Amino acid sequence: MLFSKNPPSRFLLLTLTFVLLLSFSININASDPTNFEDDSDDLEQLLALDEQEDQLPEDQDQESSSRFSEAEVLSKAQRIVLELNSDNSKRVIDENEFVLLLGYAPWCVRSAELMPQFAEAATSLKELGSPVLMAKLDAERYPKVASLLDIKGFPTLLLFVNGTSKAYTGGFSAEEIVIWARKKTGVPVIRINTVTEAEDFLKKHHMFVIGLFEKFEGSDYKAFIKAAMSDNEIQFAEASNIEVAKLLYPDIKATNFLGIVKSEPERYTAYDGTFEMENILQFLDYNKFPLVTKLTELNSVRVYSSPIKLQVYVFAKADDFKTLLEPLQDVARKFIIKVMFIYIDIVDENLAKPFLTLFGLEESKNTLVTAFDNKGSSKYLLQSDPTPSNIEEFCSGLLHGSISTYFKSQPIPDNNNASVLAVVGKTFDDLVLNSPKNVLLEVYTPWCINCETTSKQVEKLAKHFKGLDSLIFAKIDASANEHPKLQVDNYLSLFLYKAGDKDNPIKLSTKSGSKELAAFINKQVRPKDQAAKDEL
Repeated sequence: MLFSKNPPSRFLLLTLTFVLLLSFSININASDPTNFEDDSDDLEQLLALDEQEDQLPEDQDQESSSRFSEAEVLSKAQRIVLELNSDNSKRVIDENEFVLLLGYAPWCVRSAELMPQFAEAATSLKELGSPVLMAKLDAERYPKVASLLDIKGFPTLLLFVNGTSKAYTGGFSAEEIVIWARKKTGVPVIRINTVTEAEDFLKKHHMFVIGLFEKFEGSDYKAFIKAAMSDNEIQFAEASNIEVAKLLYPDIKATNFLGIVKSEPERYTAYDGTFEMENILQFLDYNKFPLVTKLTELNSVRVYSSPIKLQVYVFAKADDFKTLLEPLQDVARKFIIKVMFIYIDIVDENLAKPFLTLFGLEESKNTLVTAFDNKGSSKYLLQSDPTPSNIEEFCSGLLHGSISTYFKSQPIPDNNNASVLAVVGKTFDDLVLNSPKNVLLEVYTPWCINCETTSKQVEKLAKHFKGLDSLIFAKIDASANEHPKLQVDNYLSLFLYKAGDKDNPIKLSTKSGSKELAAFINKQVRPKDQAAKDEL
């Protein structure tokens, strides 16, 4: 699966840029003629060495005991991940029932972010006795192998089952990778039989689904298992002993129970629907996120694909958000499953700037609250102080349709003595739609390659028609200004808004020369008895 991270709106014009880094690469010699059994022997020797290093004498000083820093633990985990190359890739995939492969590129920042999670997942899967072999491939170094394995972007995760690849559809934290890999290789549900097992399970999982059944059979149980197999992100657990189950979900009162548990203030949510796979999955989709979700590179795909289409985004500095979080959770509690609340650190340009650019607020440093309705691709801005009460009123207005869609605009410019008037979002109605005159509008963007040439043509035409009082020449920067009645697919564009028919602007060809444009304008706006030849 390729990463996909785009803010949820068709208004988005920018893509994210990243500082490039790579955290690790443990290579197996590409020229080594040994077979895969030798590769496995090498791997076991490394792991055995790690186990010896773990057995430190009890009287060893604290400094020596603490040498297993996070970096060393990660290095150990990375050795569990097999590096594929031109010589061993086919053999590894063909000779193992399950291979979870990470295709990466050294320059890809998302690859670098995912690799530690992947390595940690490999360690967990090994400890659990999973049959999944974890492997990685430098797709830039081995492009032919990458092409054969259908790795087309970075990072890509693929699960090979008996040599056949399946797309990865899980999350991107170590825990989520482990959950997905186990589900797809025969362990969709963990059975909890004892208090000790329940206590150990709680230590390992911050979010899970618990099902309590008197017997592990029947239609309700089958629907539970089907949901566990279909879900790609959440660990499912099952129990038949109510006292054991209560350690995981204290408020259970009867069997044939299902609930979701999260490590946040709104910790327990019980399912009250019928036991059907589709209904259970829908319940999870609407309840798996915390009251306020912090957007990260790793969870962005899950956030954007949420079925909760009305999403409120809070942009704030980390310290400011600490003060706002608790009252914001109180607000979010009132809009559960109706509005999704998302926090983005406003200092993090990679995440915050693309969103803020949609509102023309990319330079903002103070707390802002915005919203997107992904059903209708509309966006909104809280234009009062971002207090909890104002945010609550804002959300209520969004649900009731009383908040106006936000269209960004530059400040109103001074058009004195301008031959071509500068139009912004705030003045589009007055200068274009409500003007009693004909308006020839140039729609451009600063990054448009051909705009400068056409702009000079428009300036020349404006001077030529200076004496025609019924015609106005204007221009608008579409990258910084929006209006609901200005829908443009490409730039540069020229439109003639005729007096008396502003709802149906005429699109002019930007490939025409000045003489052809002048003749067309002359024909459209001059009375027939006053029409004359224009020579430019």
